[in-house]
Amino acid sequence: MDKKLIERINELAKKKRETGLNEEEQKEQKELYKIYLGEIRAQFSQTLDNVSIQENDGNVVPFKEA
Repeated sequence: MDKKLIERINELAKKKRETGLNEEEQKEQKELYKIYLGEIRAQFSQTLDNVSIQENDGNVVPFKEA
């Protein structure tokens, strides 16, 4: 994940709390949140690809197939 993206999200969040955001900054914040959440979801999906479940009969199956 891009460190500059997170820094900018944090800058906008701080400014929103302190003084508020103008319309352009609000749009930028929404767009950055979309990018950030997309990356988080992709990472979570990759993690699930590596998870396996052992069933009661002893068979081990990938989580997505369980």
